[in-house]
Amino acid sequence: MEFKTLEIIQRDPSVSVFHIYLNRPSQNNALSLPFFDELPKALSLLDDDPSVSVIVLSGRGRHFCSGIDLSALGSVTSSSGSDAGRSRERLRRSIRGLQSSISAVERCRKPVLAAIHGACVGGGVDLAAACDVRYCCEGAFFSVKEVDLAIVADLGTLQRLPRIVGYGHAAELALTGRRFSAAEAREMGFVSRVFSTADAMDESVGAIAREMAGKSPLALMGAKAVLLRSRDQTVEDGLDYVATWNSSMLISEDLDEALSAHLHKRKPTFSKL
Repeated sequence: MEFKTLEIIQRDPSVSVFHIYLNRPSQNNALSLPFFDELPKALSLLDDDPSVSVIVLSGRGRHFCSGIDLSALGSVTSSSGSDAGRSRERLRRSIRGLQSSISAVERCRKPVLAAIHGACVGGGVDLAAACDVRYCCEGAFFSVKEVDLAIVADLGTLQRLPRIVGYGHAAELALTGRRFSAAEAREMGFVSRVFSTADAMDESVGAIAREMAGKSPLALMGAKAVLLRSRDQTVEDGLDYVATWNSSMLISEDLDEALSAHLHKRKPTFSKL
């Protein structure tokens, strides 16, 4: 499948890691309307492919993502017709469609790792927050920028960021729109690790993804599903969900292979999902 705003690459045919690149470097990977159409399609394509175990999301050019393309914002907010109620309903439907595109990262059963360099601003934070794990390099910087454009961030940051960094940090960032550094992102837990350069990040995140891809695909899929479900539930509800999950998924060839490999001190080999 050909994409205008994305590029999908499998660097090593022997490793089940695929890379999605935001591919509008001349626009600093600003999120255009075609992007919101293409991202769910790309993720669905990789989700359905049994040879894919892990996905790494990053950006071409100088920046990860400079936010939503202002022309896209203008297209979404432009109203037509004399009926204010119907105009607002069309706007709400458009916003929900954009939200669904970002949420496609969570709907994808495979783990999605974000590798962030340069700017991660506005919609870039929405996108990164939807990923399962985030990494960045020292030159990266972040901003929940929407408040400076007189809008409320509406693509997921205000829902996901408090669960990642805590309510206090999220509120301060969203209400000020200030820029925060890679070091501060690491300190508050938005990113898991900070690397010295973009090249070092690319190499290290690739190694992490390869190691992850060597694990049982059933276990990876289950861990992601249970983490997301438990995030939005009480502890007891989360425990009940994982008990139900494992009662149907625990007994598998992957379990037998993992135990055998551990017993014989060898690396396990799992079937594709």
